[in-house]
Amino acid sequence: MSDPINKKIQTGNAISRRKFLNYAASSAAAFTIVPRYILGGKRYVAPSDRLNIAIIGTGGQGINNMKNLLRYPDIQIIAICDVNEESDYSEFYYGGTAGRFPALAVLKDHYDSLPDSKGTKVCPDYVDFREMLDKEMAIDAVLIATPDHIHAIAALAAVEAKKHIFCEKPLTHSIYETRILTEAARSAKVATQMGNHGHSSEDIRLMVEWIRDGAIGPVREVHAWTDTGRDGRIDRVTRPEDTPPVPPGLDWNRWLGPVEYRPYHPEYTPYNWRGWWAFGTAALGDMGCHNIDAAFWALDLRYPESVEASSVELNDETTPLASIVHYTFPERGEMPPLKLRWYDGGLQPPRPEELEPDRSMGDNGLLFVGDKGKILAGGWSESPRIIPETKMKAYQRPAKTIPRVEGHHRDWINACKGGKPASANFDYGGPLTELVLLGTVAMRTKKKLYWDGLNMKATNAPEADEYIRPEYHNGWTLGR
Repeated sequence: MSDPINKKIQTGNAISRRKFLNYAASSAAAFTIVPRYILGGKRYVAPSDRLNIAIIGTGGQGINNMKNLLRYPDIQIIAICDVNEESDYSEFYYGGTAGRFPALAVLKDHYDSLPDSKGTKVCPDYVDFREMLDKEMAIDAVLIATPDHIHAIAALAAVEAKKHIFCEKPLTHSIYETRILTEAARSAKVATQMGNHGHSSEDIRLMVEWIRDGAIGPVREVHAWTDTGRDGRIDRVTRPEDTPPVPPGLDWNRWLGPVEYRPYHPEYTPYNWRGWWAFGTAALGDMGCHNIDAAFWALDLRYPESVEASSVELNDETTPLASIVHYTFPERGEMPPLKLRWYDGGLQPPRPEELEPDRSMGDNGLLFVGDKGKILAGGWSESPRIIPETKMKAYQRPAKTIPRVEGHHRDWINACKGGKPASANFDYGGPLTELVLLGTVAMRTKKKLYWDGLNMKATNAPEADEYIRPEYHNGWTLGR
């Protein structure tokens, strides 16, 4: 994921196993010494007011999330878990390295930098999140930033342990997993948040308020797009045939989780897993929860009537480098039927004639087409504008009616501490994820699907079931 807030935060510098062990040799594996700043001073937070958080998944996105959490003095990271000690992310936008050791180094640097914090000790680190949840009884909440295929099993383990959950998008790897997780979290009454960070922005709230105000009249079409997927650096058509050794420090079997066994290869991890159906959910799964979000919210979308997709280079192993997905929705109250179009891999909708020649549609974006005009926004719902700009300037903006939040992580922290539910909680993020993942099912079945959303069935395509509810392997189950 490449959220704007996280582009500004880079992972830590490379740190070797030996260097880290030397670095932390004097530290036990727990916060057994409480820094004096906790006992008083400017950043004083009473122990009873602190939220103890564990991180599951310390890759590039996991460390970025962790750094965002560390901005808040009323949280403490008390445990981390990852199946990998360290990997090089320098060729990717995250930069630096990631894994358990770099994450521990970030935590030590952070807590050592706080006033009067000498003696702070490195928190415990685990390879298996189940062991962590069993042993670390002080955990209040977990943040999950693993590859998609681990989201459901990690989150459901946290639900069973009654921990609050922040889970990266898409919420899970399959529609069935999403439904089970959404219902389980609701039943357990834990505070939840999906990691579609743009949902907490001012921009998305403005856009929803304008749509509801009738700024462009009834909306009948929406187009959303991303350039994600067009990077063809790796020939991802079939599984690699060579079997290089598993890198030291990587537990390959645990990395696979419920996916049927295959030999390790660097084309799967640490980064390119998104391009494999077994682990990722294509560009749509990666970016749809961001760039479709405003439409889902503003237009009260839920289950579409039908969905069909077209794509390039489609096969059973790897996700396409470019695709277009067509959703149709029925009337919703007073809102007319809607056509929603998704484009990725650099594909885009036709340029709207209202857009001035010197303005770009952007590599990521969202276009609402109403009876009285159009609204264009960037990815993550950034910078929405009625087009052309003359209409934007003439528009009398409505009152702000949607509650504002202090940030995506802060919104979740507040919910964990007894506040209002976070705005992208699983009751919202779950249905949005189901919509997004349905598009990937349409890609894989290669046919138009008529959708019974309540029962998670493509009524005309029983062969879709294997993608809606994929088989689990290696002894893993969802517990139902």
